[in-house]
Amino acid sequence: MNGTARFFVVAGALVLAAGVALGAVSAHAAKSAPHPEAARLLQTAVQYQLVHGLGLLAVGILARGAAPSRLLATSGALLLAGIAAFCGSLYSLAFAAVSLGLLAPVGGAAFMAGWVVLALWALLERGD
Repeated sequence: MNGTARFFVVAGALVLAAGVALGAVSAHAAKSAPHPEAARLLQTAVQYQLVHGLGLLAVGILARGAAPSRLLATSGALLLAGIAAFCGSLYSLAFAAVSLGLLAPVGGAAFMAGWVVLALWALLERGD
């Protein structure tokens, strides 16, 4: 397995494991969290983390069978950045009532860009 594939498979697996743990914690912690919308915020953060963790796994799996690709690496990096920014900002708001400003929209933009770059890679890939 090449380095890009290994990195994104490992990152995806760890993001997914953390998402499951945060989902379990969130179910209980939301009741005593300082933000009144904590349950909704945590549900959204966990949902996006799990979906985009699967995206990271997909990038890693695709990278296994492909020639080294900046587009695949960029797609994975954008998905990972989106998880950190979008989900992280929601966790911060829900658990600590601390707003991280524009990180959520920046993270959302990173998610969208990551998927678009993955689509671009698929359109340009000449592996078959």
